[in-house]
Amino acid sequence: MMKMHYPKLDETVYRCQLPCGLTVAVVPKPGFTRKLAYFVTDFGSIHSDFLLDGQEYHVPAGVAHYLEHKLFELPGRDVSAEFAALGANVNAFTGYDMTAYYFSCTENFEKSLALLLEFVSTPYFPAESVVREQGIIDQEIGMYLDSPEARVFDRLMEAMYRRHPIRVPILGSGESIREITPEILELCHRAFYAPGNMILCVVGDVDPEEVANIANRVLGEESRPVAQKLRAWQEEMTCPEPYTAQQMEVAMPTFQLGFKCEGTDMGEAAIRAEVVGDLAAEALFGESSALYLKMYESGLIDASFGGGFETVDGGAMVTCGGDSPEPEKVRDAILAGVKVLLETGIDEESFLRMKRSALGRRIRDLDSFDSTCFRICAYHFSQFDYFQFPKVYAEVTRKEVFEFLTRVVTEQRCALSVITPI
Repeated sequence: MMKMHYPKLDETVYRCQLPCGLTVAVVPKPGFTRKLAYFVTDFGSIHSDFLLDGQEYHVPAGVAHYLEHKLFELPGRDVSAEFAALGANVNAFTGYDMTAYYFSCTENFEKSLALLLEFVSTPYFPAESVVREQGIIDQEIGMYLDSPEARVFDRLMEAMYRRHPIRVPILGSGESIREITPEILELCHRAFYAPGNMILCVVGDVDPEEVANIANRVLGEESRPVAQKLRAWQEEMTCPEPYTAQQMEVAMPTFQLGFKCEGTDMGEAAIRAEVVGDLAAEALFGESSALYLKMYESGLIDASFGGGFETVDGGAMVTCGGDSPEPEKVRDAILAGVKVLLETGIDEESFLRMKRSALGRRIRDLDSFDSTCFRICAYHFSQFDYFQFPKVYAEVTRKEVFEFLTRVVTEQRCALSVITPI
């Protein structure tokens, strides 16, 4: 395995690519009892159109999440019970552009890792079980529709995007999940769960070579073709619906405000765009900004307010939200506040202090095994070595941040989603 040391972070990462195509990344943490493993595929809810073996496919919304549920079944076995017997906690999540399966443990790490690799790589979709799962996911969708926090964000995505599939909820709908069959699940597993489309990341007091050996033994050496994602998602930078509102059982109006951004590139350009976007959001409405203080003291926002820069395959946005008696006035205050900020500027000393603070938060995140695994995996799919982020912070300039604010935080790119009390 290739060993890379990062002196500025005092971190070491071992990396290799197995004959089957799987990328393995191990961050040793000598002396720690907890061990964490993430097994992640570059396949999320937005990847419903793809090309495989020369044929074009279009699968129903929600299939990535449905597949995540069904992979916890092996013939005649209870995967969750097997992890519990090993003293390990197992879980999974589906995002817009990736699906992750992970476990943590303090003992029986090797057996737990082999089990993780086995169940995720084994397609087993008996028809009766697939139909039964529809009721379970239907209930999950119902709970999601009853959640103001979930609905306010989903409605914002519908308001901001015309074609990008982020406007479709990750879970799909009651109608779309009824179109999912065992054959569709098997197709998507074959298309995107090939080792060459995945990464295994481990953090803890483990032997990197042993991790690679276990993966090689369980997955074998055969490489498989990976589907080509079809992304007909070209978006204008205006929002089709600048304002959307819904009534629900809430005590106070809650809102999400978004500003539409161009999708980020791959490699270092991807994290540079994220750093610039995060710094722009911090400068405009972060807790240390004049605008935040003004809105807070006037009662427009409370401690629930927060936001930042978010990316998804093919898109990006600046968002903020929380509870407010008058969400429209928050939107107007931010649109007015960006004009003031662009006129007055930020002195170099304040900008450097803001960069140091943001860099410090990102470095502290490395104390979390979960955050470390997640970011290594997510940036691997963006073709960037995540532990190079201090270099990016050092190079980002005030000019980039102000150019971003000038281009993005405008009325034309803005959409507001509000949930109001019944």
